[in-house]
Amino acid sequence: QVQLVESGGGLVQAGGSLRLSCVASGKFFSIYAMGWYRQAPGKQRELVATIGSGNKINYADFVKGRFTISRDNAKNTVHLQMNTLEPEDTAVYYCKVDYYDSILLSFTSWGQGTQVTVAS
Repeated sequence: QVQLVESGGGLVQAGGSLRLSCVASGKFFSIYAMGWYRQAPGKQRELVATIGSGNKINYADFVKGRFTISRDNAKNTVHLQMNTLEPEDTAVYYCKVDYYDSILLSFTSWGQGTQVTVAS
């Protein structure tokens, strides 16, 4: 089982920046994908960005070059640098990790979420 601890959320003015981090710990063989999702009040959870084990990156269209996802494999950490934030980015941001256990079964873990609030 992999546990995820997120940090970096908070309140920021429109146009500002935040950097989210997520650290994975526990028993696993390898992590093959890490990503960020978000859920605004009254809306479904949606993908923000993902990064695979070969650093293949996928961004949602609404990111528009404002966000950058990165990972540090040595520290089992994924970051999301968010610039030029807009009020529409207000949501709870969740870290998601896909990993293999010792017998190469695939699992998914979610973080508890971190609130990002962008004031206009």
